[in-house]
Formats: sequence, structure tokens, C-alpha cells
Amino acid sequence: MRLIKLVVPDGQRETVLDVLRTENIDRVVTEDASERDASTLVEFPLPTQAVEYVLGELREAGLDDTNYTVIATAETAKTTHYNELENRFVAGVEEDDSVAHEEIRAKALDMHRNPLTYYAMTLFSAVVAAAGLLLNSAAIVVGAMVIAPQVGSAMMSSVGIVLNDRKLIGLGLKSLAGGLTAAVLAGTVLAFALKAGGVVPATLDVSAVAQVSQRTSPGLLALAVAVCAGAAGAFGLSTGLSEALVGVMIAAALIPAAAAVGIGVAWGLPAVALGALALLVVNTVAVNLAGVLALVYLGYRPWTGNGTRSGLRRLAPALVALGVLLAVFAVSGTVMAGQVSFDRDINDAVETTLDQPAYAAVDLETVRTQVILTSLSDDRREVAVVVSRPTGESYPGLPQALAERIETRTGHAVDIELTIHDRRRFSPN
Repeated sequence: MRLIKLVVPDGQRETVLDVLRTENIDRVVTEDASERDASTLVEFPLPTQAVEYVLGELREAGLDDTNYTVIATAETAKTTHYNELENRFVAGVEEDDSVAHEEIRAKALDMHRNPLTYYAMTLFSAVVAAAGLLLNSAAIVVGAMVIAPQVGSAMMSSVGIVLNDRKLIGLGLKSLAGGLTAAVLAGTVLAFALKAGGVVPATLDVSAVAQVSQRTSPGLLALAVAVCAGAAGAFGLSTGLSEALVGVMIAAALIPAAAAVGIGVAWGLPAVALGALALLVVNTVAVNLAGVLALVYLGYRPWTGNGTRSGLRRLAPALVALGVLLAVFAVSGTVMAGQVSFDRDINDAVETTLDQPAYAAVDLETVRTQVILTSLSDDRREVAVVVSRPTGESYPGLPQALAERIETRTGHAVDIELTIHDRRRFSPN
């Protein structure tokens, strides 16, 4: 429930009251309630779901509410027609969970943290994520997502774009870029320290660690996670739902990838570092764009906050920010599309090879390919294949068969790293 307080010039008083009478909204009118000359304070309670509709009706009637409008939280209201408003907007044909433009802007600003808190929590989450990746512990990686504060940055930039708010756009994009940079640096420093101190063997093939390898290549599934995280964050912010769980999902798309970049740098593995960086960029832009699209779908527009359609000059902040996001997504999306196509060809070639009668007893477990971005100056690609076989069986010609099939399918020379696990048989007893 919200309590709306408007200071209305006397020249617009009857217009405002006519709208409230038409909508059966109970109100309190106080004469000369402000320091301004010839003005009136109008107060009325509304269900949260009705705020945007009623304010929109007042704007269309000509009310300029940019000078003094307060939307406060109220516990309960007992007025003549309040139950009718609840039946209409909460459980009726005009049911809508969206909050008002003014309220969503305030909620987005409330998610902003001072630099000390924001960067401290980012560094903590990045260190925990890097440790979880190197330990191959999904539970620790999830813990890093819980304390990451990136949901506020992502939502501020998305809300800023749809409301054409220069302040929100600047705060959101600046803190998001700064936070992810800090996360990459924290992951790098921790990985170097662990490697130099012998806590983690320098000879460890981090690209073979499952939690790391999952964050070293952009793909459609990773993109789907980022898109859903951004859209869910926008829905949560605009409908008054809790953003805590959504924040974990957004962090899942960003923080582990940032930590993986640092690990790749520390181990001197361009394939890991650049692959994780490509994933980080794709996910960051996807989260923001998905948030913008979800908010637009919910009815938020750069010109609907004040009731007038702004010109291109006034829309410049939103258009520039949106253009930058789209340009970055186009470049990173091209890399991702190439990687997805390459992965598909690799998977088809591996499956075709294993479908041959000679390898009928071999089961495919995983296939991992090198990110294309790391191979621009080298035509050879690295492909890691893990299969299982019956105990005692030998397939010495399988690596060569896989390499030939993949090279025929993709047109690129490949280095095959084949790992074969014995498949044990268990007796019923």
C-alpha cells in the first residue's frame, strides 16, 4: 500500500480532484499546505498496483508532478472506497504488479552502495569464487554468488536506460565495469599467490578442472542464464518482489567468469583467460539488455515518467547507453556464434566417429573445445574428449580417427586430448 502526497497549484486543483472522483479514490485536501503561493496538498491511499495507473491519469489530465510528489509506504487504510480499489487493481481485471516509475527509480537508487562496501564485497566474492573454482567446489562458488553485489549495478543501468536517467545510467555502468575489473584483479592476485606459494601445484592443468572449464567458453546455455537473470532482476525490481535470489542468479552469470579470467592469466593460459573474458562480456551485456527489454515489456519508457514524449536530444543518455550495449553485444555475439557453430561441428564429428561399429562399446562423456578467439593467429585448435570404455578394452586408433573426422568436418587442424575412463561392471550380488 502507498500513500500519495501531491502539492497541486490551485489552477490544477479541480482537474486533479475530478480525476480522483472519477476513479472513486478517497482523498484529504489541505489548503495552503506548502510554502508556495496558491497551492493545495492532496493526500490519498492506493494499492501499490494502482499507483502507476493513477499517476498516469493525473499526468494525462495535465498535472505536472515533478515539483512535489511523495510516494510513501503505508500499513493499512480504512476509507469508503479503498476496498473497491483493492478489488479492481489487486484481484480484478486491472490487476498489475508493476510499481510506479518514481518508485522503481527510488528502488534502483536504494541498491547503490558506497564504494567501500561495494568493492569490498566484490573482492570477497571474487576471492571465494576463485578458490571454489580451483577447489572444483560448486558449493563454494555458490557461496561467492550470494555475497556478490552486482545486482544493484546491473539493475541501475537497466532502469536508467528505460527511464532516460543519466544519473542511474552512469552509476550503474560505472560500478558494474569497476566491480568486474576488481573481481578479475582479485582472482588474478589470488591465483598468483596460490601458485607461487605452492598451495596449488603450478603444474595443475586448470583448464581440465570442471568448475573452471565451464566458465571458459561462451555458449547458448550460458547466454540463456544471463538473459534470464537480467529479466528476472527487472521483474523483481518492478513488481516489488525480493531481489535477493535474483542477485544470486546475476552473480552466477558474472563473478565466476571474472575469477576464471584471473586464473587463466595467473597460469599463463590464453585459452582460459580469453574464453572466460568472452563469457564475462557476453553475460554482462546480456544481463543489461535483458533487463531493459523486460522493463520495456512491463510498460516503462524513457518518456512515460513525465507524460511527454521527449525529443532525441533529451533521450540522448538512454540512446547512447543502449547503443554501446548493442555494439558490444554484436562484437561479442559474433565470437559466441562462431564458437557455438564450431562446438556443434565438433560434437557432430565426435558422435559420428563413436557411432562406428569399432567403437560401439565406447560412451562419450564430455567434449571441450578451445575458444576460437585464441586461435585467430593459429589454425590449430585444441579439443579435449573424455570417453568411457569396458575394462580391458583398447582403442589405439581412436585419437587419430577423431582428429581426421573433426578436421574434415570443420576444415581446421586439431590437437586431440583424449581421456579414457574404465567402465566397471557390477554384479547383481
